[in-house]
Amino acid sequence: MFIERPPLLYRMLFPETVWRIHKRDHTVYLTFDDGPIPEVTPWVLDTLDRYGIKATFFCVGQNVERYPELFEELKRRGHSVGNHTMNHLQGAHVTTRTYLHNVFKAHDLIGSTLFRPPHGLLRWGQSKVLRSRFAIIMYDLVTRDYSSKLTPDRVVDNVRHYARNGSIIVFHDSLKAWHNLETALPAAIEWLIDQGYSFGTISS
Repeated sequence: MFIERPPLLYRMLFPETVWRIHKRDHTVYLTFDDGPIPEVTPWVLDTLDRYGIKATFFCVGQNVERYPELFEELKRRGHSVGNHTMNHLQGAHVTTRTYLHNVFKAHDLIGSTLFRPPHGLLRWGQSKVLRSRFAIIMYDLVTRDYSSKLTPDRVVDNVRHYARNGSIIVFHDSLKAWHNLETALPAAIEWLIDQGYSFGTISS
């Protein structure tokens, strides 16, 4: 449960970040981390189109640099975008100066005021600087679609168990997640629709 839903104590360490959105009844927010990449992201876009859903993509700057047309396609299709650092860098592993340089380098490419730290990990001092420039968007539910230990059914079970009003739900448009995502994303969307949820995007 610590992974799927961050505990209250951890949320309290970063009170000025966004973990859940309560503005609209029975609404969830699908987000995708780590892309865009040509092997997975176009399929995600087509799947979202099929259900008429808009989502928020937290992009790695290096991937945006490599695939600028795909990044523009995300925006053209009406999705929100956010910054996920230049190289999927974990703030806890580097100095604040190095981390901030990495984030701002990605910002030059992405141009969004939304930011999500990889793995949801950063130092308090890093958060203090970043929240003056960005809305730091964490999450209420991590599907763990990236885990080689989980089956697609288990990923969907995580959604069934932890989704609630205002949940910010994390999937990944990455090769690591593909073995689960291909089956789990449509199944999770259909379950959420059956439960009466609507889908929102997070604005920058």
